[in-house]
Amino acid sequence: MGDLLSNARSKVLDLQCRDADPAADRKALEKLALWAMRYSPTVAVWDEISGADGFFIEVEGSAHLFGGEACLLRNLQQRLQTFGLFPRLAVAGTAGASWAMARFGAAESAIVENGAERSAIESLPVDSLRLTQGARSLLRRLGLRRVSQVIDQPRAPFASRFDAEYLRKLDQALGRQCEPLVPIVPAPLYHAQTQFLEPILSADHVLIAARHLLDRLCSQLADDAVGARVLRLMLFQVDGDVKSLELGLAAASRDPEHMARLIGLRLERLAGAFDTEFGFEAAALHALTVEPFAARQSSLGMGEAGASAESLAGLIDRLQQRLGPGAVRQLHPAMSHVPERAEVAGAVALQELPKEKMSAEMEENLPSAPRPLLLLPRPEAAEVMALIPDGPPRRFRWRGVMHQVTAAEGPERITPQWWERSGELERDYYLVEDSEGRRFWLFRHGHYAADTPPGWFVHGLFP
Repeated sequence: MGDLLSNARSKVLDLQCRDADPAADRKALEKLALWAMRYSPTVAVWDEISGADGFFIEVEGSAHLFGGEACLLRNLQQRLQTFGLFPRLAVAGTAGASWAMARFGAAESAIVENGAERSAIESLPVDSLRLTQGARSLLRRLGLRRVSQVIDQPRAPFASRFDAEYLRKLDQALGRQCEPLVPIVPAPLYHAQTQFLEPILSADHVLIAARHLLDRLCSQLADDAVGARVLRLMLFQVDGDVKSLELGLAAASRDPEHMARLIGLRLERLAGAFDTEFGFEAAALHALTVEPFAARQSSLGMGEAGASAESLAGLIDRLQQRLGPGAVRQLHPAMSHVPERAEVAGAVALQELPKEKMSAEMEENLPSAPRPLLLLPRPEAAEVMALIPDGPPRRFRWRGVMHQVTAAEGPERITPQWWERSGELERDYYLVEDSEGRRFWLFRHGHYAADTPPGWFVHGLFP
């Protein structure tokens, strides 16, 4: 470390040299960190000081799945070595102590008991505290080269000469101050994972494994009276690659059969993307977003409204998994009197806004007159004849067909949005019925008294 290239070549005759590529190193490390999620759902990449050369794995809740911390370390070391890597590993109660032991400890693999972080790191160099280059240089000039030389020093003189980062790193390594990790992907709220005795090779095998994970995950959700809205399925290949898919649900659910069908539909749409030559050796299922989901009876005693809502949610989920995200959309009310702007298409939200939570302003903006079931994408021009200029239409031609009006209601005046369209004219809407019983929604754009004669338009159709 720190030698000139010429000196290094004199020491190692067959030394191979390559230009540094930090971006490629970071990308490779992130890929390896995703693979390491087979051991825990929380994996964070570390490259603040030393570059892209390591990551943290939170194993507190998952070490027992591998037979304990020692077995997990052996398993991790063997698998990394099969990838051609030479890892240094450590388990400790703090991220700082594990980092220090992995990089500066005497052994390639070490386990530090909880509460023994001080004795483990005090013999290590001060570089093990993850300090900045300036802080490390200043400590050396002061003759402080080991953690044991600084660990019991008075804090006030150090606080005056060093940044607050120095004392914070020391306290984090000793467990006096917490150190939150930033996972490489969002940490799940609930998760279930499994290891396979033999690698699975096809999408059918993936679906079977996902079904078993769903049973375990839904049991956790039921214990906390919540349902999943967003799921993530991760599959870990033997060669270190990771396949992942996210699944969004229209409504919160903890029905394993329903979610298994959605995963099956997604796998069909991906058409072989989850088939692998090497096979998957592990799988994990994460619940990323959950919502309150009270226990309910699924058959006897459930009203028709609840049954239809669940059926609709299931239909929407199946369509979205088969057709892709965003394929199913819903109209949501918008704050506008202009009909074509009164609704916007967005994501499906089956939970309706309770009446008591509706704002007074929104209630005032609800139209009092009826609205057509079919609103045209844009108003279409029509030729209209009226008995008097400002009266309702008596006859109109639209799309080349003449319609004789037998009844009319209106007008309903809708003024333009002055803050957006200052030059737009007022509209007078009429609901008219022709001699064959067909009902139309027409409006007159402007007034006859103005310099420009008004135009007539058909804007919608009633059933």
